[in-house]
Amino acid sequence: MYGCFVVPPDDDGADFGALFWHNDGYSTACGHGTIALGVWAVQTGRVQGTANGVTPVTIDVPSGRVVAHVRQDEGTVTAVVFENVASYPVARSVGVDTSLGHVYVDLAFGGALYACVEACELGLVVTPEHWTQLITIGREIKWALNDSDLARHREDDRLGGVYGTIIFDDLGDTATGPHQRNVTVFADGRLDRSPCGSGTAARLALLADSGRLGPDQVLTHDSIIGTRFIGRARPAPGGRARHEVIAQVEGMAYRTGEHTFTLQANDPVEAGFLLR
Repeated sequence: MYGCFVVPPDDDGADFGALFWHNDGYSTACGHGTIALGVWAVQTGRVQGTANGVTPVTIDVPSGRVVAHVRQDEGTVTAVVFENVASYPVARSVGVDTSLGHVYVDLAFGGALYACVEACELGLVVTPEHWTQLITIGREIKWALNDSDLARHREDDRLGGVYGTIIFDDLGDTATGPHQRNVTVFADGRLDRSPCGSGTAARLALLADSGRLGPDQVLTHDSIIGTRFIGRARPAPGGRARHEVIAQVEGMAYRTGEHTFTLQANDPVEAGFLLR
C-alpha cells in the first residue's frame, strides 16, 4: 500500500498539501499519487471541476509545488496530466557492484532521486516472472548508492538519498518518440505497479539530456503489468542545468473504495509487523 496525509498548503497558491508515505517512511514526491489526488479532489468536490474541460489541482509536496491537470468529459474524469517540479540528470555511468555483476547506472532527480539501469545489463527482462530478481537487484543498487555523495540533493538535504531503482527495457522508437517498459523498486523493496510518475520525470530528464527525446516527442512509458504513462518534457524556465526540464506525465487513477483504520490500545500488533 501507498498513502498520503492531506495537509494544509504552504500558502494560498495551492489547493492543499500532501505528505506521501510507504513501508519505509516518507517520500519527497509521488507522481502516480498526485494523479490520484487530482481525481479525488475533483470527484469529491474539494476542488470545483469543469464538466467539460481541464481543472488544475495545485498541491504542495515535500519536493515543491506540483499540479494535476484533471480533464473531464461530460462530468467524467478521463485523464490527468501531472506537472512536476524541475527534473534533471545527476550523474552518468556510475559503477555499482551487485550480485549480478558490475553494472553502470544513471542518476536523475524527478522530485526524488532515481538510479536507472537497463534490464539487459542485468541479464533480465521487465516481466512479472522476474519480479523477485528485479526487487533484489533494485534494493542492492539503491542501498549501494543511498549514502554516497551523488545522492545528496544540491539544495536541501531532506530531499537526498536514492528513493528508487528504475530497471527498464528499451523497446525502440515509435513515430512519436521512445518506447520503454520499466519497473521501479522503491522504498525498501516495494515494486511499483504503475510506470512511476516521478520516475517517469527522471527518465524524461535523462532522455532529453542524451538527445533521445526531442522537444516535440513523447515517451511511451509502460509498467511491468502493462499500465501506461505518456511523458512530455519542456525546458525549465531559468533552468540551471542543461536539459533541466518540467515533466508532464499523463495517466489516470480510479477510485476503488473507502476504508477506516482503527488502532486499539490492547492490540498486540498495533504497530504492525514486517516479514521479509
